[in-house]
Amino acid sequence: MALSDRRAVRGRPGVGWWCVVEWEFEDDDAVRELLAYVSQVTRALGLSGECSYVQADGSYLSAYLALDGHLPGFADRDVALLWDEERGWAVAVETDSAEPPFVLARLRGPVRPEPTAVARWVDDLDLVPDDGLLTAR
Repeated sequence: MALSDRRAVRGRPGVGWWCVVEWEFEDDDAVRELLAYVSQVTRALGLSGECSYVQADGSYLSAYLALDGHLPGFADRDVALLWDEERGWAVAVETDSAEPPFVLARLRGPVRPEPTAVARWVDDLDLVPDDGLLTAR
């Protein structure tokens, strides 16, 4: 079955469902490679991947990974990692469903760093667990 005929891909055990938006893409191998890479990053972060997707829009690839917890100063905002093929990983906060996430920082270096490097960067963000939102840090 061609990638253009599929709507979702089952992740590896423990990773969850991966949703792919806009499957019409000129290079099926590039989509598969990005799915594999984002899955590796998800595992390195210890996430399930349930709130994640890879988007293939024409010849442009991007990804979204929801993170657990919140950033200090943004207790009422969900946090996500965004990836695009030109700039790599960024951390963003959600504003509302009608607006795109607001990018706060970008991971410098290669566009596709090692998954463990992404996990270390996220760990350094000092996310506040959801149950600790009312606890001073």
